Amino acid sequence: MRYCLIILAVSVFSISSFASGKMPAKDNLNILVYTKANGFVHESRIPGAAALKLLGQEHNFQTTITSDSTMFAPDILSRFDVVVFISTSGTVLGDEGKKAFQNFIRNGGGFVGIHGASTTEYEWDWYGRLVGAYFDGHPRIQIATIHTTDQTHPSTKHFSARWQWEDEWYNWQASLSENVNVLLTVDENTYEGGNHSDYHPIAWSQEFDGGRSWYTSLGHKAEYYTHPAFLEHLAGGIYWAAGVSN
Repeated sequence: MRYCLIILAVSVFSISSFASGKMPAKDNLNILVYTKANGFVHESRIPGAAALKLLGQEHNFQTTITSDSTMFAPDILSRFDVVVFISTSGTVLGDEGKKAFQNFIRNGGGFVGIHGASTTEYEWDWYGRLVGAYFDGHPRIQIATIHTTDQTHPSTKHFSARWQWEDEWYNWQASLSENVNVLLTVDENTYEGGNHSDYHPIAWSQEFDGGRSWYTSLGHKAEYYTHPAFLEHLAGGIYWAAGVSN
């Protein structure tokens, strides 16, 4: 199904209402969902993580949720295919954890960043390049028009070319790398407070330092994690980061 319009006043759907079978299952796909917040605390990160766990049950992958930085050790990370940072913030890893995470990516691991993941580890240049951009403020939450710039990517092919959504529209500290594949942009003519004129990316993917990275700035409110189209967006990002095509 291609979604022509995302419902703005999001109704509460059960996870089971998300159409299963959209994404190909990979036996024993294992993801680690990291929720540590040492800066701004998004309350949506906990129900969002729980939604990812239920989404895994729908799509036959295993999900471990943690806020424990000691999980970022070589012998532990080696068990996972993808690490998800869901609205993390501030400094969330020590030196050993950073080293282990870098090696995980360099050994072909996948990374998924959701919303506040771009407000994380500002002093760690490698992480900033992994995510693709650092957060630089946002206006009030409001409705805007999104353009789907890649309708073939697993995480965005279900969206129409233009659709509407209500969220926090993140501004960025600097332009994205030329190697980033932009998936969604927001039209700054349809809301107030954008700082990027005619080209404002809000979701993208990239191959980075031996691994794969996928990021979406959408996902501020807890109720979004019950929305079928948004869940399909996340599922597609997870599978892409894991190297699973559909």
